[in-house]
Amino acid sequence: MAALPIVAVPVAGGISLEGSDTAAAPGGDTAPVGAGRFLYIRNGDASPHTVTIATPGTVSGVAIADVVVSVPAGESKLVPLTSLFRGTNGRAALSYDAVTNVMVAVFELER
Repeated sequence: MAALPIVAVPVAGGISLEGSDTAAAPGGDTAPVGAGRFLYIRNGDASPHTVTIATPGTVSGVAIADVVVSVPAGESKLVPLTSLFRGTNGRAALSYDAVTNVMVAVFELER
């Protein structure tokens, strides 16, 4: 698993999401979680792909279902990385159905 770094997004001026991303790792990635952090997923493939974000918590002893994000071909998604996804290592665990032309990044709003 590759550890995705955080890219700061200035409140004034913005940032180009495309070009700040990196190829999704075949074995999955980890991402920092917290307020104001987002996972950017860009699918440049001709087929749709899914990204699964592990949700390690429980409610009254019942596991919380993992979040599965479907990204249509040629589209992108932005997913908040809240503390709900915090694993034992303090990061979210990401897995992909395939990584062909799938790009990812973690963005954080500067305060």
